[in-house]
Amino acid sequence: MEFGGVAEYLEDKSIFVTGSTGFIAKIFIEKVLRTQPKVKKLFLLVRAKDDASAKNRVDAEVMQMDVFQILREKYQEEFQSFFWSKVQPVAGDIASENMGINDGELTDALWKEIDVIVNLAADTSFLERYDVALSINTFGVKNVLEFAMKCVKLKKLLQVSTAYVTRENSGIILEEPVVKAINGGPTLNAVEELKLAQAKLKELAEENASEDTIKYSMRDLGMTRAHYFGWPNTYTLTKAMGELLCYDLISRLPIVIFRPTMTISTCKEPFSGWIEGVRTIDELIASFAMGHTKGLPANVTTIVDLIPGDMVANAMIAIMATHSGESSSAFIYQLGSSAHNPVTLEELSSVVYNYFLEKPYTKKDGSTIMVTKPYYISTMALFQLYMAIGYKVPLQVMRLVGLLHSGMRSRYDHLNRIYNRALRVAKAYKHFAFFHGRFDDHNMQKLMLSMKEKDRELIPIDTKCIKWEEYMRSIHIPAVIKYGIKEKSK
Repeated sequence: MEFGGVAEYLEDKSIFVTGSTGFIAKIFIEKVLRTQPKVKKLFLLVRAKDDASAKNRVDAEVMQMDVFQILREKYQEEFQSFFWSKVQPVAGDIASENMGINDGELTDALWKEIDVIVNLAADTSFLERYDVALSINTFGVKNVLEFAMKCVKLKKLLQVSTAYVTRENSGIILEEPVVKAINGGPTLNAVEELKLAQAKLKELAEENASEDTIKYSMRDLGMTRAHYFGWPNTYTLTKAMGELLCYDLISRLPIVIFRPTMTISTCKEPFSGWIEGVRTIDELIASFAMGHTKGLPANVTTIVDLIPGDMVANAMIAIMATHSGESSSAFIYQLGSSAHNPVTLEELSSVVYNYFLEKPYTKKDGSTIMVTKPYYISTMALFQLYMAIGYKVPLQVMRLVGLLHSGMRSRYDHLNRIYNRALRVAKAYKHFAFFHGRFDDHNMQKLMLSMKEKDRELIPIDTKCIKWEEYMRSIHIPAVIKYGIKEKSK
């Protein structure tokens, strides 16, 4: 394995990026532009009806973001001209054949020019409709693969997956392919799953089902199929099927699969503490800060595998710059912190509690929320009992009383919101709250060792350097408050 240098590799390259308005994509785009101003072109696929709409989306949702602050300061009034000289929005849709690109001349030009494809497009909702998740996380990958087959200069196809495509939830989880079936269990087949989803949609249409009924029925179908095959939710199941489609073409395409763990705010670049909205563990931080969540089902010894967003983008660039020009082969890289710098749920909880104890969250009306120490319930059954006694029964009583006394209505609404939110968070994060696996990252460690010293400084990806308490208190929790809680309260 040889590493030739990041800046040298990126020079004069044309890179096609899907999911380009997403959190990691923006960090990646910024880092490429800052690292190598001589990159030839970044083609950003954007869901839009035409080129003008695509450019408007990139302008509003990418270029105007805080993440480009350093580049804005560097280029001053020339920033926009520099940005648009390197970035070309492409109107399309990963869920459609030929990436939804309707311009034949542009398609031909892309097939001739693209050196690298980075597939970041994903629907990350754990409770998404099955048909929607399949169209993006699974068959979106199929469309990318078919598009890549026509790119005559293609040197790398980086498929960004998730470390949680595994069915396993304990032990050391290796950088190995997903398997279709375990111990004689049901065999996973993406095409059959698509047929099942389409059949369900047809059935609902024949019943003249409402939009809400369709939405919840398709959500339930996704969770049912995920549990049937051994995955915790629709997101991880459909991402796993996307990987399976990649394996079928590893002998014909230079595919590399990248599996980061739970992505959180930037650690250092382009500045500390940039994030968009509420992500993964941040849902718990935000809920706790707002007084919505005091207890959750979890094992406090669970290792929470976190990785800063800038390290994810750095790893993507490092992987891109490796193995170029070699024969087609598939490699799987996992990036996380559990193998070398683990942090437990109990440790994180303590940091979050002490932070808000010292600095209570202040709401828009000026009032502060005083927190109580979080507690964790060892099983889902006990949690459901706790919620029934603490919320469900009182809510039922309050609802009956509220029919006679209208003054009880606001109290009922408040407790009902807390109850529903707690159940939603618990259901979505149950798998992660009881997860006892550690992700092996042998390939990533080997890649880091192959890098030149200047590149290890240019694109740091070593999670061993993170001091979790300092990072959470000084960087991440303030980022959640700035970009997450306040955003959600608008």
